[in-house]
Amino acid sequence: MKMTAEALKQKVGQFFFPAVFINDTEENIQETERLIKEHNIGGLTFFHSRASAATNYESKKKVVFNDDSYQKIKALIVRYQKAASTPLLISIDAEWGLAMRIEKTPQYPYAITLGALPENKSNLVYEVGKQIGLDLKAAGINYNLSPLADINNNPNNPVIGYRSFGENKEKVADFAVEYLKGLSDAGVLGCLKHFPGHGNTNVDSHLGLPVLKETLAELLENELIPFIKGIENNVDSIMIGHLAVPSLNDGKDTSATLSKPIIEGLLRQQLGYDGLVISDALNMHSVSKLYETKGELEWEAFNAGNDVLCFAENVPEGISAIFKNASPDRIFESYNRIMKCKEKVGILSKNDFTSGELDFEKTSKLNLEIAQNSITKIIDNSNTELAFEAQKNNKLAKLSLYKNTENTFFKTLNSKLNSPEFAFENLEDSDISAIKKELENFKTIIISLFVPKAKPMNNFEINNEVLELLSLLLQTKKCIIYVFGNPYVLPIIPNLKKASGLIQAYQDFEEFQKIAGIQFLQNGNLNGNLPVNIDIQ
Repeated sequence: MKMTAEALKQKVGQFFFPAVFINDTEENIQETERLIKEHNIGGLTFFHSRASAATNYESKKKVVFNDDSYQKIKALIVRYQKAASTPLLISIDAEWGLAMRIEKTPQYPYAITLGALPENKSNLVYEVGKQIGLDLKAAGINYNLSPLADINNNPNNPVIGYRSFGENKEKVADFAVEYLKGLSDAGVLGCLKHFPGHGNTNVDSHLGLPVLKETLAELLENELIPFIKGIENNVDSIMIGHLAVPSLNDGKDTSATLSKPIIEGLLRQQLGYDGLVISDALNMHSVSKLYETKGELEWEAFNAGNDVLCFAENVPEGISAIFKNASPDRIFESYNRIMKCKEKVGILSKNDFTSGELDFEKTSKLNLEIAQNSITKIIDNSNTELAFEAQKNNKLAKLSLYKNTENTFFKTLNSKLNSPEFAFENLEDSDISAIKKELENFKTIIISLFVPKAKPMNNFEINNEVLELLSLLLQTKKCIIYVFGNPYVLPIIPNLKKASGLIQAYQDFEEFQKIAGIQFLQNGNLNGNLPVNIDIQ
């Protein structure tokens, strides 16, 4: 039976997952509905708003917060599914939960925090995957573009950092697989990214093209280990990163997303992967500027071996280019992979695409348990005794940086360890010289540093005045420092080695603050391990 040209074109439409935005105009929403109806596209990738999408996040466009984003996405998904003759795969980046894209939804710890868990607590990573999967299903989303399989082997990486499970390749592989199993058991597709490994780069691929110098042998020893383990465990999909690996690509520094030797040669043939291959967002600057003719980038990405074109910006032109250039066999291959995924999540046979409710209580319980097992002692000179001794002599003070003194950590400590408290919130409202003066008479200071940003740009947004204050206190007082934030912040704090106590608490969640306070008062053992090597000054 010969397939008509029109029917084949309808199949090509399935490869396209354009970006859609929760907070968008009615005009844009209708435009998406038209794309769905006219071109039979296969899925959508949701972002919060145009100001926060893939390449735009470094721009100064203001992301406007919207308290009803969650209700909006649910309503939009219903609308878009109604417009579709073939049910859509609805995808989103939810590495640490819906909260990565949607306010007022459950947030789970970053991958680097999970990486601090001992190996024998990998069940907690499974639970995170499962809970995230259930949250996604409640919203009507059936495809999570995570977790990262990238290994954190470059501390100067501007884009991976806290999003990776750490630098131990076996642990990254094990934890990624646990997370994927959790998603799968919740009935949601997962995705390992960014093949062949984005850990050892110092360029942000949203903005430029990182080039990996490794040979295939080196990659097989390190970067590729988590992907190989994922393939052995039937990972649903693998995302190709926008990074060049000349050694795998006849010496050329073309992005892996557009490289047949990397996708067809290495991933499909050598590693034996037959699941779904999805491109990283095609609007990212490392590839979006390469071709002048609309549709050519989409064809090149498909021709290199991608089944799904994520954030494709030229849908009609891309469909025409692939239809014109691809063999029917190749079209069928990708189409069948997409259909298999749709079948797995059960959307082909149902009309109701949302299931269940968000369970904030369950999330909170899980976050408490992760906090109990991940908080990490880095320097310990009998912190608890030191603090109680100082309190007895009225020489103990507390200093909170970037949160007021009403924080949960201080409140928890105050049940047994009351003392004068000071706070620096921001340069507009706080006077550092006044704080310096206030602290002169105290010998021991418990400092909670709530790191303002998870990304390392501009010293994680920590003011120089704050770093100078910390440096002074570390040299003149007994400081017990709790860091609620990305551990990569530690090397930028001068004289940190002089701390009497240093505890890495990873997240500023209420649950982490509470557990940190309880553990301090009980002076118990801490089970977490730093997931990355860090040089403290």
